[in-house]
Amino acid sequence: MSRADDLPEAPHRRLVLKGALAAGALAVTPSVAHAAVPSQPKAAPYVNPLVPHRADPHIHRHTDGFYYFTATVPEYDRIVLRRSRTLNGLASAAESVIWTRHTTGNMGAHIWAPEIHRIAGKWYIYFAAAPAEDVWAIRIWVLENAHPDPLKGTWVEKGQIKTAWETFSLDATTFTHRGTRYLAWAQHEPGMDNNTALWLSEMADPWTLTGPQVRLSTPEYDWECVGYKVNEGPSVIARNGRLFMSYSASATDWHYCMGLLTADADADLMDPANWAKSPVPVFTSNDSTGQYGPGHNSFTVAEDGRTDVLVYHARQYKEITGDPLDDPNRHTRVQRLGWKADGTPDFGTPVADTVREGVS
Repeated sequence: MSRADDLPEAPHRRLVLKGALAAGALAVTPSVAHAAVPSQPKAAPYVNPLVPHRADPHIHRHTDGFYYFTATVPEYDRIVLRRSRTLNGLASAAESVIWTRHTTGNMGAHIWAPEIHRIAGKWYIYFAAAPAEDVWAIRIWVLENAHPDPLKGTWVEKGQIKTAWETFSLDATTFTHRGTRYLAWAQHEPGMDNNTALWLSEMADPWTLTGPQVRLSTPEYDWECVGYKVNEGPSVIARNGRLFMSYSASATDWHYCMGLLTADADADLMDPANWAKSPVPVFTSNDSTGQYGPGHNSFTVAEDGRTDVLVYHARQYKEITGDPLDDPNRHTRVQRLGWKADGTPDFGTPVADTVREGVS
C-alpha cells in the first residue's frame, strides 16, 4: 500500500500547466544459520520504462497483495486500471477501462492524473476533468466503488470536490496522519501571479473538505517558474519522524522537475509555517541517463514490504515539437527511493532505460 496512506498506518493549462539475521541471535555456525533461515529471493531488477505512454502514474499496494496502477492516458478520455502481484508485472498486466469521459457536460474533457485509494472499506479514484464545452475549466472529481475488487463492481460518481474557489484545480491526493484524513492538491488562487500553488485541507469524508484550506507552497524559485509558474502533483510519504510532500514544478517539457516540502510529524500540518521548502529541486532531467521532465510522482513499497519505491513519469528525449501536452511519450518509471543519513529522502537521478524495444 502507499506508505502515505498508512500513517502510523485559472487559467487554461497552456496558461496554467501545470533484517537480516541479527548477529549472535542463533548460536550456530554461519552455514547452519543460512540453512535454518533461507535467504529471501531478491526481487527482479525494475524494468524501465515500466508502462509506456502512461503519465502521472499512481501505484497503490493493497493488503490483498496486489499492486494497483492507474495513470493519465495520452487521449485524456478515460481512466484505466491494472494490477499485479509484482511491480514488474504491471508492465504486462491486462488493463481495464473502468470509467470513460462524458460526451457532454461535466467530466467531458481532459481526464487527468487519476489516483486510486482504499478508504474505510471502499475504493476511491480522484481525478481532474473539465466540461466538454469548456475544456480548460478543470476541477477535481471523485469516483467510489464499494466492491472489494476495484476491477469489479460499479464506479459511482460522487461529484466534484468543492474548494474555496471555482478555479483551475487538479492533482488531488489523500493521506491520513494520526487519525485525520487530508487532501492535498494544486489550484490557481484568484489574484495570485502564478498558475497553481499547493493546498491542504482536512476532509469530512472522502469527497468533502472541511475547515480551512491552506496554501503550503507557491512557485517562487527560478526552477519552479520555467515556462509556467507551477506547483502541482503532490504526494506524501512519512518516515523518520517527518512527513515529506514531493511536488512537480515548471512546464511539462524537460524543465519539469520535483521539489520537496518537509514537516515534523508532531507539527500542526495545517500551519504552512510548519512546512519547510527545499530551495533546490530534488529530482531533475538527466542527460547522462537520457531521462527528461521527471515528475508527477507517487510512492509505493517493494515486494519485501520495506523498500520504498519512487514512481514517476519521464520522456526519453529533450526536444519536443509543439505543445508538450500533445506529446504522448511520458512513460511510467519506478526506482528505489533512498534515504540520507539525516533521514531525508534521496531521490537520486532518473534511472536509464533498461528496455527500449517497442517504446517510442
